[in-house]
Amino acid sequence: MSHEQRLANTGIVLPEAAAPVASYLPAVEAGGFLYISGQISFAEDGSLITGTLGENMHLEAGQDAARRCGIMLLAQMKAALGSLDRVERIVKLGGFVNSAADFTDQPKVINGASDLMEEVFGEAGRHARAAVGVNTLPLGVAVEVDAVVKLVE
Repeated sequence: MSHEQRLANTGIVLPEAAAPVASYLPAVEAGGFLYISGQISFAEDGSLITGTLGENMHLEAGQDAARRCGIMLLAQMKAALGSLDRVERIVKLGGFVNSAADFTDQPKVINGASDLMEEVFGEAGRHARAAVGVNTLPLGVAVEVDAVVKLVE
């Protein structure tokens, strides 16, 4: 089954790929890879998902925010490549979680994005990853995730 078919089977409708909020490109294709800039947590209605895990946001809400970052990663892939079927493998995700000082479940939060990649790409969606707690993120969002994607030659 193609990646596009798998996405269709999830029922997810991709939003329009977000424009950059500063001086950078949302995605760069180079050397057989697509490097996607950090995608922040947007709700389905386009509003920002803000908050601090372990302070005013619980784990499940953080996982949902990470999944929404993953959906925006998919939207950026589609915008840059024309089709998700150009993806050979998700190589790496980098996850950043707006965290209270004593919050230590960053890996569980970023599972929201990781699980989505496997849902859409199957085994090719399994990847290396970092999950880091930070004291703030752009625009006050709860989660940001970037990606490195290997392309079909």
